[in-house]
Amino acid sequence: MESSILIHWLLSSSQKHINLKRILNTVIIIGIDPGLATVGFGVIRKEKDRIMPVSYGCIRTSPEKQNPKRLLEIYTELNILFEKYAPSEVAVEKLFFTNNITSAMGVSEARGVIFLAAELRNIPVIEYTPKQVKQAITGSGSADKKQMQEMIKRLLSLDEIPKPDDAADGLSIALCHINFRK
Repeated sequence: MESSILIHWLLSSSQKHINLKRILNTVIIIGIDPGLATVGFGVIRKEKDRIMPVSYGCIRTSPEKQNPKRLLEIYTELNILFEKYAPSEVAVEKLFFTNNITSAMGVSEARGVIFLAAELRNIPVIEYTPKQVKQAITGSGSADKKQMQEMIKRLLSLDEIPKPDDAADGLSIALCHINFRK
């Protein structure tokens, strides 16, 4: 069957369980570094054995707004990302705080919104600890931020280190997931 005919058949098929991306061997992952003030994200596409950066950036909210308004902004922006890139999976960094409970609360709330947005679209969410992300990217669970950023630049063949740091973190989480899902 000619590939364009196959694609047409799949798109018109009543079998809703067929995932066209899987058949074409393409996966899109959005990695998310959660936060209330800044949510870093990185979008990566994997086609066969080739990994390519698609987009990265941040969702920023104003500290002058009440938390419910900030969470709604995060939710709205995530839905725009999910609609635009149609990810197969979302990878999110797990929460680890030892000192600042106030900051941990805001990050926890943002994580809840991230999980909700993904769940409402039936997108699986996978979590990784910071140590797992560092290990997957650099081979060392104790790598520093500069080492991580240099490896992301190299692994994704970028001209420069992604900015801001939260966006680089989003890319590293997505890339970590690509490495774990092999």
